[in-house]
Amino acid sequence: MDRVEPPASELGERGRDCYQRREWVAAFDALSRADELEPLAAVDLWVLAWSAHLSGRDADFAEAMRRAYRANLDAGEPLSAARCAGWLGAILDLGGEVGPGAGWLSRAQRLVEGIDCPERGFLHLRHAFDHAGAGEYDAMLTAAGAAFEVAERFGDADLAAMALVLQGRAQLARGETKAGLALLDEAMVSVTTDQLLPALTGLAYCNVIEGCQEVYDLRRSQEWTAALTRWCDGQPDLVPYAGQCLVHRSEILQLRGDWTRALEEAIRACDRLAGRPAIANAYYQLAEMHRLRAEFTEAEQVYRRVAELGREPQPGLALLRLAEGRVNVAAATIARVLDEASDRFSRCRVLPGCVEIMVTAGEVSAAQIAADELFGIAETLQAPFLRAAAERARGEVALAAGDFPGALIPLRRSVSLWRQMEAPCEAARVRVLVGQACRALGDADSAEIEFDAANHVFQQIGAASDLDPLRKLMSSEELSYSSGLTAREVQVLSLVATGQTNREISSTLMISEHTVARHMQNIFSKLEVSSRTAATAFALEHNLI
Repeated sequence: MDRVEPPASELGERGRDCYQRREWVAAFDALSRADELEPLAAVDLWVLAWSAHLSGRDADFAEAMRRAYRANLDAGEPLSAARCAGWLGAILDLGGEVGPGAGWLSRAQRLVEGIDCPERGFLHLRHAFDHAGAGEYDAMLTAAGAAFEVAERFGDADLAAMALVLQGRAQLARGETKAGLALLDEAMVSVTTDQLLPALTGLAYCNVIEGCQEVYDLRRSQEWTAALTRWCDGQPDLVPYAGQCLVHRSEILQLRGDWTRALEEAIRACDRLAGRPAIANAYYQLAEMHRLRAEFTEAEQVYRRVAELGREPQPGLALLRLAEGRVNVAAATIARVLDEASDRFSRCRVLPGCVEIMVTAGEVSAAQIAADELFGIAETLQAPFLRAAAERARGEVALAAGDFPGALIPLRRSVSLWRQMEAPCEAARVRVLVGQACRALGDADSAEIEFDAANHVFQQIGAASDLDPLRKLMSSEELSYSSGLTAREVQVLSLVATGQTNREISSTLMISEHTVARHMQNIFSKLEVSSRTAATAFALEHNLI
């Protein structure tokens, strides 16, 4: 017997009920079937559109919202039509359809021209987003403030929450960290009550987490990611914001040392975000996990995919080159990326890797400049994450310069900060540097303790890219740092021992003759010799080459 289709009214009621229960697929299916039997009214088209968006049906969302816009116009409801046009424009714009998005936003603007209404507040929000994209943070703050005034006047909770979020992000971008975070916290009070439009809730969560990440407020970022995870878990059908949540979860799991789950979440994020603009962030996180696990071929492929999607695959790709031993390529790349990074957040992402690469390349002066900048930003933001990275950078540079006692002080501070943040791998990496400084000072027992502790962590979490260098370090009887030489200076000295001139060394290492001459001066000074012959004899006698 053929199944009898319920009447349109019953399907419509079922769809609205499923929407209230956040069963987005069931809501979409029921309302779509009702629409086939009898064209939906404007209010049900609105629900159909959001059910489509939240279940990942972008084309269906756009079609339903266009129809809702037209139905409201036909019914003589221009403000409701404006809200449909505004949201359609915003979602199209976020999805990369900038031209059509702008067109719909212009329609919304025209409909509310000269009318004092909540819909005008949402257009202020759109202007705030535009100013943010252009780096115009004063104008962004003004536009978001105007949106909040409208929200308060009309009691619109959706508008008020998003206006607070954008005001907070504007203040963070202006360097007003304390005030900005306070506004984000205030906004999230409304968001976590779960009374807002679901799409706006997801958008608010993502913006707040990104804001916390930009000022390296790890505690808030983790708290709001956990809250977003709970929100997403309550909606199994959710697509747009669940994928971004998985990226954030992977980043936190990586920091916590749970790399197996971090990799799994990154893979899931790539699956969830397929075809969406945020997919590039998911792929970058996946590439990072492959690099850290020494899966270099896989990392290379995914970093290239990130670049194809329009995102800079740095500093990860430069660090991959470093791990592969292509030091000159890594140094050239990271210098270029840092030079192009104009805002504080972008530079903070690059500076720690820059220090590590430049130290390995023997460019201690460049590493010192990067470390000083990172420390200055950390002092301004007072973020423990940045402070830990900055202390490591300072210690790393001091170690490379042969100031072993001076290196230990910031390195031990860094270890302590990473431990407080429960970041075992980061702490272990710094402990390797502490061990190198101890060994250089003749304290072999302390060095062994530090190396063993780091080795245990690396083995436990599967940090293959850290394990191999550490094992070589542990098996070596002497360390080049014991004579104060950097890794690059040892390279230069090795070539001197073969009889190469400065010009030939410059060609071999692909660095300038001026840089080679500076390395030679450092070698003579540190080894307390005055000739190439004496430096070679010293190196052979002490097994430095």
